Amino acid sequence: MAKRLTEKQKEEIIKSFQGGKTVDFLSNKLNFNKLTIVRHLKKILGDSKYKELISKNNKSINKVINRKKINLKKNSEEDSEKFNKDQKNFDSVKDKKIETEFFQDSSFFEIVPLDCEIDIATQKDLSSIPIAEMNFPKTVYMIVDRKIELETKYLKDYPQWQFLSEDELNRKTIEIHNDIKVAKSLCNKEQKVIKVPNTNIFRLVTPFLLSKGISRIVSTDNLIAL
Repeated sequence: MAKRLTEKQKEEIIKSFQGGKTVDFLSNKLNFNKLTIVRHLKKILGDSKYKELISKNNKSINKVINRKKINLKKNSEEDSEKFNKDQKNFDSVKDKKIETEFFQDSSFFEIVPLDCEIDIATQKDLSSIPIAEMNFPKTVYMIVDRKIELETKYLKDYPQWQFLSEDELNRKTIEIHNDIKVAKSLCNKEQKVIKVPNTNIFRLVTPFLLSKGISRIVSTDNLIAL
């Protein structure tokens, strides 16, 4: 079963993110994928506050980059001026090749772009886990109608996955629940909850689900690709 963030980790994520830390930093520090970090940030802060902080953090990072560029330019200009003064003392140097080599030995160098946290990074459709790699729990629960027909939805019906691309959001899904209480709380009068005691069944019926246009399974913490 996929590991979950503890309450302490959730608090740390919010505090660090509000303090200017990027999703990449939090993902590496806590050893969780970016999707999990982003999902919990949006869930706790809301989309509006999340985007506001992303924008604020990007501006802070850009300020750091600009300061570095200014310092590098200043240092380079000082080094260049010193070099030019020293060069005047080489009146006896007639070999232009040597002179060229001296000028090539400048202090300018390329700044490697920082991996800034930009909201469009979350648009990559790398969020789903292939069903062959999914470690299902032993038992899950599903919501069906009274005729035992599967309840299908589109991925766009789930707020937590709204950052995915339009093509991805138009995929048909079924949903599974680890907790029967959660499943029952989402069940209306025309529906009921069924128990799936052997989750290997999802791998066996994958061809059937795909034939029905269903290509994703939504679980509590994962988006599973068939």
